[in-house]
Order: sequence, then C-alpha cells, then structure tokens
Amino acid sequence: MKKFSKIYTALIMLFLFAPILILLVFSFNEGKSLSVFSGFSLNWYVELFKDAETLGAVRNTLVLAFSASIISTIMGTAAAVGINKLRNKYLRATMDTVTNIPMINPDIITGISLMLMFVFVGRLFGAATSLSFVTMLIAHITFCLPYVILQVLPKLQQMDKALPEAAMDLGCTPLRAFFKVELPEILPGIVTGMIMAFTLSLDDFVISYFTSGNGFQTLPIRIYNMTKKTVTPKMYALATIIFFVILALLIISNIIESSDEATAKPTKERKKASRHSKIIAGSLGGILVAGMLGVLIFNSGKTQVLNVYNWGEYISDGSEDSLDTIKAFEEYCFENYGMKVKVNYSTFASNEDMFAKLSSGAVSFDVVIPSDYMIARMRDNDMLLPLDFSNIPNYQYINENFHGLYYDPDDLYTVPYTYGIIGVMYNANVVDEADVGSWDLLWNEKYKGDILQFNNSRDAFGTAMYKLGLDVNDPDHAVWDRALEELKEQYPLVKSYVMDEIFNMMESGEAAAAAYYAGDYFTIMDNQAENVDLRFYYPEPTNYFVDAMCIPSCCQNKELAEIFINFMLSPEPAIANAEYIYYACPNSLVYENEGYIEDMGEEAMEILYPELGNFKELYNHYAYRSLSEETLNYVTSLWETLKIN
Repeated sequence: MKKFSKIYTALIMLFLFAPILILLVFSFNEGKSLSVFSGFSLNWYVELFKDAETLGAVRNTLVLAFSASIISTIMGTAAAVGINKLRNKYLRATMDTVTNIPMINPDIITGISLMLMFVFVGRLFGAATSLSFVTMLIAHITFCLPYVILQVLPKLQQMDKALPEAAMDLGCTPLRAFFKVELPEILPGIVTGMIMAFTLSLDDFVISYFTSGNGFQTLPIRIYNMTKKTVTPKMYALATIIFFVILALLIISNIIESSDEATAKPTKERKKASRHSKIIAGSLGGILVAGMLGVLIFNSGKTQVLNVYNWGEYISDGSEDSLDTIKAFEEYCFENYGMKVKVNYSTFASNEDMFAKLSSGAVSFDVVIPSDYMIARMRDNDMLLPLDFSNIPNYQYINENFHGLYYDPDDLYTVPYTYGIIGVMYNANVVDEADVGSWDLLWNEKYKGDILQFNNSRDAFGTAMYKLGLDVNDPDHAVWDRALEELKEQYPLVKSYVMDEIFNMMESGEAAAAAYYAGDYFTIMDNQAENVDLRFYYPEPTNYFVDAMCIPSCCQNKELAEIFINFMLSPEPAIANAEYIYYACPNSLVYENEGYIEDMGEEAMEILYPELGNFKELYNHYAYRSLSEETLNYVTSLWETLKIN
C-alpha cells in the first residue's frame, strides 16, 4: 500500500511539474521549436531584455499587483474587523454571503459587469474614455478583497476577545488597542491575505481583459495577444525567471518561518531585525510611491498621446533585430515636428472584439486597423472619421487596385495596411501531390483525423461554399444550409477546429493539412520540425481580404493619427512591417523594393503577390461582405449546430 501511495504521489508530481520542466528546458533552446532541442543558448533571455513592450507589460503587472494587494489588504482587514464585531447572526450571515459572491461568480461575468458599470459611470460624467489604469485597479481590488477578508477573519475569531478590552481598560484608545494588541495577533492572516491578493492580481486575465483601457497592458494580456502568430521562446525565458524568483521567495519564507518557530521568546536581535525590516519596507514603499508620482508628473507635461489599436503581433516591435516601429514614430515626431509623442499601443484578438470595445464607448483610440468587412460595419454605424489626405501624402504609393473597394468606395475613411489570401498548407511527407490543388484535400478520407479546420464560422463556412461554388455573401438561408451539410460531411475527418493552435500543430507535424492565411504559412514554415515538409497552394476560388488603417469617431487627436498613418506608409517602417508580419503589402514602396524582394525570396513573392494586377476584380468577387444581423444570427445558429452535433 505504501509503495502504491508513493507511485501515485510521484505521478501527481510528474503531472504537475512536467509542463514547467519542459518550458524551463526549452527556454535555453537555440531554435524556436518546442519539440526539437537544437542546442543550448541564452539567446531568448537576451531577446527578452530587448523587448521593451514585454518588459513594460511586466512593469505594469507588478505595479497593478502591488497596488491592488496593498489597498485590498487594508480594506479587507478593516472589513474583517467590522464583520467580526457584528452580533446579529442574520446580518453576519448576509455579510458572509456577500463576501463569497465575487469568489463564486465566474470571472467573465464579473469582468463584463464591471466594464458596463465603468462605461455607465464614464458616460454619466461625460468622460471621453471610461476604462483606464484606475478602472483595472478597482476591478482587481474587487476580486482580491474577499480573499483577504477570509484570511483575516479566522485569526480574529481565534484571538482572545478580552485582549483589546484589557488594553482599553489600561488606557489605550480603541485605535491604539488595535495596533498594539489585535494587529500582532492577526498579522499572519493579513500577510497571507496580501500574498494571495498579489498572486491573484498578477495572474488575472479575464477581468483585466474587460476592464483595461488603452496604454496599459498587463503581461497575461500581452501573452494572449501574441498568440495571433505564436508565443515566442522569450516568453519561456520570462516564465523561467518568474518561476525561480517565486521559488526563491518561498524558500526564504519557509526559512524565516522555521527560524521564528524555533525562537519562542522575542530577543533584542529579533526586535532589531523587525525594526530593520520595517525601515526597508517603508523605504521600498516610499520609492514605489515616488516613482509612480514621478511618472505621473512626467506624463502631465506637453507630451501628446496617440492611442493605436491593432491585431496582436501585427507590427514590427524591435524583436529579432526588427525595427521598433512605435519607438521610431515617437523619434520621428520629435525630429520632424518638435513634438513629444507617447504612443499607447494596444492589441485585439479579433475584429469582433475590437468592434465590441469601440461601440461600448469604454475606450478611445486614435488609429485602428480592422479587416474589410468590419470596416464596412463601422462605416454603416457612423464609427469612422473621414481622412484629411493632405496629411497623408504617402497615400500616392498605394496600388490603384486598392482604391474604391466596397468597404470604402469613395476612399474617404481608410488606407490599406496589408492584404492576403486564404490557401491550404500541407505536409508533403504525408500528403500525396496528386491530392493537392483544390478544396477537396480537406474532405479527403485518406487523411481522416489529420485535417484542421477554421474555428470561426465565417472562414469555415467559406471553405465549404468556395468548394461548392456558392456565393459566400448570399443571404439566402438555403445556401448556408447547403454549406452546413458539406461541413457535416467533413466533420468525421477533422482532427480539430483551430485558430492560433494551428502554429504548433502544423510545425510539429501533428496534422497533415489545413486552410489558413498565406502570411502565417511563412511564420509556421520557419519553425517546422525536421520531419515536416510544409507546402502551400491557393485553391480556386478562395477568399481575398484587406486590413486597413482608419480613424474611429472616438479619436482624440486626429491630426497626429494622420501623421502616424503617413509614417506607416514611408519606406523604412512599411518594409519592416511587411517583412515582420509576412503579409502582402499594397504599398509600391515595399513590393517594388529590391532589398525587400531579395529578403523575402522567390517563393514568398510568388505566394504573397500572385495576382496583384487583377486583385481588385478577384477581391470584389470573392471577399467577405458585412452580413445583416439576421443572417449573422442564422449562421451562428448553424455553426453551433455543427459543433454540438
């Protein structure tokens, strides 16, 4: 029995720590793969400390966690003392229930409800934007409070209630009695509650996602946004550092606790150490407050702020020796206009997320980069401002095929950023060449269990409708019903419905074929395992899409936004961004640049720019259009039917 117990314990420990061990090992991997260790290297640690955006997210996370834990600890301790003094059992039970609600309530409900409250209050007072660092801090305090209360209350209940009364009998005021008598007794509970609050705040994603404003991105949100392409190994390096820091803190904490238990009576040395600890803690707190005040004072000068909202991993950010576009723009503004500019760069995971945040009025952005069908929806909802093209002279370099497209027929609101085409990627070591060339590959029973399909309704239905020769924008329910039947036939062959998961699955050879965006094929190909030979082709017909820069109606600095758009069209940032994201660029300064053509290579140029001269005709015929609400709801119901069945 003891042997079985040891084996069981070992398996549990292996299950818990094996993923962390893999992460630690591959943070020292020379390559990007999570399946092949190509050699020891500290390269990803070097890359981490070059990544200003990630380090900024770490700083934001720590500032938020420290602030939330300290405030929630003070408030939670006061609340626990108040609850402990209640004598009415019904009122006490009510307070216990209210305290438990934030812990039992799903995070997504808490996040959405807090966001709606902040938006309501913001509109009530006429604020231009409702979400900011303050709203996120309030949200974190809200969900941390109950944990502090539940850690402090048991210590208050265990304490001899006569102690504070005795202190007051001897001349102490109630406040002095609390600090002299009660506080030392409940201090372990307060410390535990503060540590728990800090940990919860540090780790939170869902509530932070709904209550974050522009310009303040925490580490969990940063990592989530990186999954638009793939999480780079420098995140493994960061996770390794965090793991060892926490491990060191736990070891130190246990040593101190053991030392305290070994010494029952207070000594001069312990009192002196305690006094020194208080001095150090006070100094650190003073430095933190002074630093935060310094940042606020520094930012309250004449610095202009530009809020940019873009897809995750959709701009060169200085990593892997690429241009740091945001930093370059800030320097460009100072050198050419004498302006001090601070760009708050935030990212979204989908067009729908972006639309929901902007339409809620919760945040304000100056530049957004959505996709075509969403631009049309924003235009129809009066959510866009017309551009002053005198501030965007580089617009002249946009290819004529990208003028007058359906989402902006009069070229009033948008400047194209990138474009792309959906194709099929496959592992040539598994798939026969005779089976490639059309959408039929994704319905081929030879590859049952090795096929990946889009995990979003528009693209998944699109693959079926292109295969059948149906109009992807037809509002007729019968057309969508026919596409559903085709997807049902494919369902038994599908290994998984994926979006960002496709990167690891195709890189490692877990799947044989998948439909995805052309630009992402090159990102995946760069990281493929040795036993994988990825290839790509365009089935006919297929989807063509455009992502464009535009200015939302909530913009606070329109002229600076137009300067930013013009900067993005200038040679250096335009080429750097095109090379970084691997998507095709409609800017002639890019696709005609010899250095860019040489860097991308012949295969990439052939795949990314296959029909540039005929793009407008193909785009107008095969691009997704904005569907009516009634059609969208019907398509959503069909998609749910497919996934449930």
